[in-house]
Amino acid sequence: MGKVLSLLIGAVVALVGLILLIAWWYELLFILRGVVPLMLILGGVIAVIAGFSELKDVLKKKEGK
Repeated sequence: MGKVLSLLIGAVVALVGLILLIAWWYELLFILRGVVPLMLILGGVIAVIAGFSELKDVLKKKEGK
């Protein structure tokens, strides 16, 4: 009974999510317009930090040889 109940609840939640996605489409796009640039900036900063860290490791290895 538990598996059938979880399947039914999952289907209901997915249906409600789809209905709300359609109803709130413009609000979703509004939020995405603000979030996507921030995520790109954050991803770029993380990539730059990772690159500096890798470069520092390579220079440290060359210095040790």
